[in-house]
Amino acid sequence: MEKYTSKKNTFKVGLFGIGLKTYWDQFPGLKDRLLGYIEAVSQRLGIFEAEVINLGLIDDAQKAFQAGVDFRKADVELIFLYATTYALSSTVLPAVRKSKAPVIMLNLSPAAAIDYSAFNQLPDRSSMTAEWLAYCGSCPVPEAANVLKSAGVPFYQITGTLDDEHVWKKAGEWIEAARVAHEMSRNVLGLMGNYYSGMLDIYSNLRLHCAIFGGHIEIIEVDELSKLRENVTADEVKTKITEFNEAFDIEPDCSATELTRAANTAVALDKLVEKYGLGSLAYYHKGVGIPANEHSMSSIILGTSMLTANGVPVAGEYEVKNVQAMKIMDIFGAGGSFTEYYAMDFNDNVVLMGHDGPCHPKIAEGRVKVKPLKIYHGKVGNGLSVEMSVAHGKVTLLSVVETPDGKLLFLVAEAESVPGPVLEIGNTNSRYRFPIDAAVFVEKWNEQGPAHHCAIGRGHIASKIEKLGELLGLKTVVIC
Repeated sequence: MEKYTSKKNTFKVGLFGIGLKTYWDQFPGLKDRLLGYIEAVSQRLGIFEAEVINLGLIDDAQKAFQAGVDFRKADVELIFLYATTYALSSTVLPAVRKSKAPVIMLNLSPAAAIDYSAFNQLPDRSSMTAEWLAYCGSCPVPEAANVLKSAGVPFYQITGTLDDEHVWKKAGEWIEAARVAHEMSRNVLGLMGNYYSGMLDIYSNLRLHCAIFGGHIEIIEVDELSKLRENVTADEVKTKITEFNEAFDIEPDCSATELTRAANTAVALDKLVEKYGLGSLAYYHKGVGIPANEHSMSSIILGTSMLTANGVPVAGEYEVKNVQAMKIMDIFGAGGSFTEYYAMDFNDNVVLMGHDGPCHPKIAEGRVKVKPLKIYHGKVGNGLSVEMSVAHGKVTLLSVVETPDGKLLFLVAEAESVPGPVLEIGNTNSRYRFPIDAAVFVEKWNEQGPAHHCAIGRGHIASKIEKLGELLGLKTVVIC
């Protein structure tokens, strides 16, 4: 049986310009000028690490039909439609209808304005018309929008000039959002163990997640991890402990026995990820006293933290919705650490947030500390745990919410991770200040009915998440 894989696939976006074939004989040089603009657009789009399928200037229906075939064959995730001058909508619809890819219409002028004085001094009206047509890209946009909307093709607009950096920021965000959708559609999510009994907000509709995000969900037994632990070698454990010392600050009271136990599990986790091609993992195990499984699950935190740092985010408590949010944040390059409300500090107007279990070392403020815990609160066993705060600066919170009407939505807030006292309890713990009052924030957030976990990532990326929501057909609620 062929193994599923979550490795990155080639990501492609399409580009074509539209124009009117009749113009080329009437106005020599106009076509070449517009082709030059299309190439400039192609180069700007190419810096966002996508392969650009540039089909050039589509100026009649037959070329549009062929463009549709080419885009579909290339399996593009997004199509940029550049309106270079007036064009018939018959050059648009055939090019995009079959691919089913969303369309970003680029309504871009060569410059901020026509040089009216120079324009009016041109030698004849034909030259004037040619110059005007080079600035006439806005003209076909309503016609194209009308046809796309009638055909049910999702489209979005970017309006500005070729040298406007704000234009390319928006274009880049659309490409980033499409890349996230692309990678989520190929992600393999492992689910190991079972739900935390009674934690009703965590229960998830797996079929719905597959329908919206795509990908594959692999159901994994805890026994398999325990079996893999039996075959880990002493050399593999030694190598993993070296990796622990490179990645973490290990407190002196962490025993060699516990480090060995954690390393053994971390090696087994690596093998489990490799076996199933996992791109993310959610787990929880209540346990009934079987020693092998208790060893596996009580020594899992260091290994799952390292996986999270290396592009395989791991969520505890079998939190499907939140590991999806963590994966989204990770693909955006923001990190994505597992978190929940801990408490509120009304004196400093901040919310204290964190969680037990795995952390995200690459978004930590300083190095992550490893500490031994005599008891895992609310869970079975004891062992090594991690303590960190998210790096100070801009952050974004993301929750994937299952709504009462059987849909998903994105719940988002932008905030700042700020310095100050935290609880040194061997878990993640951070202080977040929002642009609105902390009490108002928690009430507005809770109004949307999310599960009590969310993902935290570095930077303000709400606008990117909104675009991802558009591409996936999901509503996005931005609290602040």
